[in-house]
Order: sequence, then C-alpha cells, then structure tokens
Amino acid sequence: MSDRVRVRFAPSPTGELHIGNARTALFNWLFARRHNGAMVLRIEDTDLDRSASKYVASTMKDLQWMGIRWDEGPDVGGPYGPYRQTERLEIYHEYLERLKQSDQAYPCYCSKEDLEQERKEQLARGLPPRYSGRCRRLTQGERKRIEGEGVVPTLRFHVDTRSVLLEDELHGAITFPANTLGDFIVVRSTGVPSYNFAVVVDDILMKITHVIRGEDHISNSARQILLYRFFGVTLPKFAHHALIVGKDRAKLSKRHGVTSVSAFRERGYLPQALTNYLAYLGGHFSGPREVYCADELADVFDLQSLSRKSATFDPEKLNWFNAQHLRLLSPEEAIRAVVPFLEKEGFNVSEYPAEWLAEAVEAVLPNAVTLEDAVSFLRCFLSDEPEITEEARTQLAEPGSPAMLSTIAEVIAGAEAITPESVGGLLKSAQKRTDMRGKRFYHPLRAALTCSTRGPELDKVLLVLGKQRALERIHRALQISKRDQE
Repeated sequence: MSDRVRVRFAPSPTGELHIGNARTALFNWLFARRHNGAMVLRIEDTDLDRSASKYVASTMKDLQWMGIRWDEGPDVGGPYGPYRQTERLEIYHEYLERLKQSDQAYPCYCSKEDLEQERKEQLARGLPPRYSGRCRRLTQGERKRIEGEGVVPTLRFHVDTRSVLLEDELHGAITFPANTLGDFIVVRSTGVPSYNFAVVVDDILMKITHVIRGEDHISNSARQILLYRFFGVTLPKFAHHALIVGKDRAKLSKRHGVTSVSAFRERGYLPQALTNYLAYLGGHFSGPREVYCADELADVFDLQSLSRKSATFDPEKLNWFNAQHLRLLSPEEAIRAVVPFLEKEGFNVSEYPAEWLAEAVEAVLPNAVTLEDAVSFLRCFLSDEPEITEEARTQLAEPGSPAMLSTIAEVIAGAEAITPESVGGLLKSAQKRTDMRGKRFYHPLRAALTCSTRGPELDKVLLVLGKQRALERIHRALQISKRDQE
C-alpha cells in the first residue's frame, strides 16, 4: 500500500446518485484533502444488466456540481487505470488464475433454484442462510459429468478459517464467525468477477490506503479481508460510517421524498448548502459554527468524529443551511444561480436591465429558502400582471382594505420618487394618513403590490417596483377587489 493517503469512491451506475452515496463521496474527498492525499473515482459497472452509461455521466455531473473533484478517474485518467471495471476484465484474469490454481477456490454448479431451496431449508431449521459448500465435495469425475451436460459453473472462495477480524476505524474490532459467511462467489457463470473480488483487486492495484464507505458494506469487508490475505497484501484501513435514515428510522428511500442529488439541484438547493449539510449530518464540527464552504470543510472534517448512530435526514435543517448559504452569495453569484431557474420559468433575462435585476434578486434572497422560492418571489417584479393568490384576495376583501389602499395610492402619487432615503418616510406617512398599523396595514399592501401574502420586505418591494409600477399594482388590486365584491 502507498504511504500517501489514497481513497476511492466507487459507485455502481445503476441509477441517479443518492444523497447517501454522495455523502460517502464527500467523506472520501474531505479525508483526502485533509491529509493531502488523492481521491480515485472508480466506476463499478460489472452488473451488466442494470448499469448504464447515462448514470455514469449523471453521477459525475452531480459530484462536480457538489464541488467534489477527483484526482484520478475515467475522465481524467491516472497511473492505475482504466477506471471502469468493465475495462479491467483482462487485469482480473491474472488474479483469477492464481485462485483457480490454488485449493482456495472451486467450481459451483448450483442453480438459483438449488440455492433458494437450500436457503429455505436452513431458515426452517433456524440456521443462518449460507452456502453449504456441497459442490466443494464433488470429485473431478462428477465435475466433468456436470459440465458435460452444459452447466457453466461459478467460482467460489473456500472460507476455511474459524473467524475473520475487522479492525474498523469507527466501530472498533468486529469478529465474523466463518459460519456466517459461507463460501462466496468470486466469478459469476458469465465469467465476470463478483463485486467482492473485483473490488479487492482494484484496491490492491490502485494502492488504496483507506476504504471509507457505508456500514451496509461491513459484511462485505469480512469477505474482502480473506481475499486480501490470500493475495498476501497489507490491508487498507476500513471506516464504515452510519447510514442516513428517515424520521421513521428506516433507510432513506424515495418514500421519504427527494433522495437524489439531481432532484435537490433541480429544486433550487445550492451545492455548497447540500455539501455542508451532508458533512454536518451524523457528525459534528468543533466549536459553535455550523456553516462552512466546501474548502473550509476539509479543515474541520474529522473521520473519528462521525457518529456510529444512523443520521436522521431533516429537510428543515437542510432548508436552514440553504437559506444561510443563499445569504452569503455575492450579487454576481446570486444572479448566476437564479438565472437558470428564471429561464426555466420562461423569463427572458436579457429583457431586464442588469442593475435592476440584481436589485430585485438582492431584495428576495433574505426571504427565500431555495432558488425556486427566489423565483416565485421574483415573479411579482418580472410579471406585469402576476397571478394573485387566494390568500391575497382574502386580504384585499378585508373591511377597510380598499379605502386604505386608495389612500396609500394618493400618498405614493404625491411623492416625487421612491428612493432608499424616502421609502421609510413614505410608509410612515401612509400609516398616519390611513390610521392603520401592523398587520391591518402591511398585509393588504403586500397583497396589492406582490399579489401574494409572502415575500420580501415592503420597503424593498416598493424600491424595486418604483413609483409608477407600485401605483399600477394598487389600482389593479382595487379593481380585483371590486369585481370580487360584485
């Protein structure tokens, strides 16, 4: 193994990148950066029936969006490539031959139906389901006869030890009795190496020093340790972090809502917010601070601080992180982030003056949780006649609202202009003229100006709309209120 820290993230491209797997990638990346090491992206695509190139592309896109960069991988190359397992089949051949020539491996001719029947019988007797090793006891003559019938065998590894010890960086020492493992497959009948075999060969040849992954791989580690020992190499250090669960404590899945990185991106979450939350989830940062950018996270990330308990995914906490990061954006960053969402809604951004658009975005961000929220608030500025909500209609129908809005319109009309210096006095003057305060004043005015009951502070709304558009909104609101009462 290498003296320099080398970690890997090795996704199977069978679907969109799940945030649980993204968190594993993040932990590996942070650990490598913290220790001035290297991160390898390896695509484990030997599940030929389910793997797809489109998922390789989407996974890489999602990781890059999150700010995770790898030092070696299928797109950037490296000294230990190729970095897709389907391109490494010839490389596995040498190691497979070493197994085949030993007494540690044997052909297995059991069908799926045979294995399922054996499993049911073991469960019925209260035994842990594992392969009995019956093909290990076949004679050479019996094997030739079966193969003569056209049966193509798998290759199994003979577990001939009493137990396997896993020294885990997070869980400590874990002992696996051999009877819980059973003789496991290293080569499928198709000739494609199994997950456990290919992973070990790849980690050996890519000089991986630390294997950081979810605790659902702990049992795989026991089998992989046996292969490491067979090939006579030093074991990497293992660290199996706890998984993400829903509030019902079940493993996070689609039934809990959004779970893929791409879905969070499409809903307007910032990459730095999602990264920050995933790093925070299930661990802790030293000190009271919680909000960090990606580069800062590497300085505070400590593998040993990760909790052994499953981390509960809390959408509200993620929303909090996203809101905090929205407020940290510079005006230029905010515009770049919002523009794609505006275009998706059909707005032609080039139609609006850049300075005015920046002012509008700055006005809505303090009240937004996601970029989708920001766009929903921006509609009141970008649309000449935004659609009015039912809640806003209710506010306009409140007794006294039409008269109050008419008076506010007179105050605004009498102002030379609405400026940062004058907007506060204008609102105070309007309150004095209408003799209205608090909700009775602000709620109908917000409904008139924004056609909603949520949004930016009213002084900012008036500044962005300007005198003429503010008057047009109030007059339109009065017409709507009149029609609703007829």
